[in-house]
Amino acid sequence: MVIGPGGAGVSVTAASGALGRVTGRQAGTRRPAGAGSPAMTPDRDTLLVTVDRLSPTASLLGVFRSPDEPVAVSSRLHLLSLDRLALLERTWHEFTAVLSETVSRSKVTLPGVGVLADIAPGELVTLPGIEDFLLLRRIRDEAVSGHWRRIVVDASAHGDPFEFLRASSVLSQSLNRLWPRHRRLAAAAERPMMAQLTAAVDAIDRDCADITELVSDPHAVAVHLVVGADDRGERLLPQFLAGVDVMGLALRSVVINHGVGHDGDVVATGQIADRLRAVIGADGDDVDCVDVERLDQTIDRAARLRRLGVTLSGPNGRRRGSGDAQVAEIDAGSGSGADRVYELTWRQRLPEPDALQLGRSGDDLLVTVGGFRHPVRLPSVLRRCTVVDAGWDGAELAIRFVPDPALWPKGR
Repeated sequence: MVIGPGGAGVSVTAASGALGRVTGRQAGTRRPAGAGSPAMTPDRDTLLVTVDRLSPTASLLGVFRSPDEPVAVSSRLHLLSLDRLALLERTWHEFTAVLSETVSRSKVTLPGVGVLADIAPGELVTLPGIEDFLLLRRIRDEAVSGHWRRIVVDASAHGDPFEFLRASSVLSQSLNRLWPRHRRLAAAAERPMMAQLTAAVDAIDRDCADITELVSDPHAVAVHLVVGADDRGERLLPQFLAGVDVMGLALRSVVINHGVGHDGDVVATGQIADRLRAVIGADGDDVDCVDVERLDQTIDRAARLRRLGVTLSGPNGRRRGSGDAQVAEIDAGSGSGADRVYELTWRQRLPEPDALQLGRSGDDLLVTVGGFRHPVRLPSVLRRCTVVDAGWDGAELAIRFVPDPALWPKGR
């Protein structure tokens, strides 16, 4: 997964990395449960995915753009250009077919369902959040198909890639707030004609959970952050690293692009690159620092993309940020049972400590860092607790919980 601020060279870096070789552990794709050997062939080695309808990647690689169908670029590389509107229309057609059948079979008027069923796919312009979920689901489907040794995702279409990557968790949270699962099951039991509709919603919710797990799985996904060696890159790098931490993404490398900013001033870009490396260095050996030098020629073909020599490290299986959160019971004197105190900790960058906000929504802890809010799923023992305190020591975020007497088991 290649992310970064707009204009930092994310698309070029992703394309160059897809043309190159992976290092470290094999960037293996997940296979469905029970699947046999992958159906990989030598000419289906790497899939480069772009989610930007205006992406220049197809022209850079010298192929025609064919939405939603992999196009062969070379003997080892294919390009998949995803069209969010086409995905939305196709999925909406399938979903409204279920709605229409539910309305026709139900003797009870279901508020709003009939109106939704009457909306034609061609009338849709956008459904906020849904398109990002559908894009991620299609990428997930390719990842578990067994057709590819590795998949490189160019997420340059989003000014804030974290909004894109968290779409599945936000959609799941919204679904379960609007129509909780226990109510869906009750509705299906009381009205058999609702079973198909509830099954469709449950399938979406399961997909959300699977995608959320995949995005933060350090054994399957490696995240590469691209920043320019300029003032903007220096300003945004701490914010992006904070977002990576709160989402628990498996960051493998930070790519410093010397081809943007300062109009080729080698001294200026070199000084900024040194400061960027100092910021990255706090993460130790887990994160590679990769420099991409400026080319004197315009990057307009595959041969020049290869000259950049970008190498994308594979997953290393190491969890980071909230994905590596630890729970410990704090000594509370003679406290026992409902008097216990628990502490949840993970390594978290906070460029603006005063802007940290914490909230609670069901089983999720809502963490806001630098204006970005992300739901962090709580371990089971903390779901029956309430937040009482939080602190940050410059490296780790520590949040304390105490049992909620109304939910804590008696005598435990």
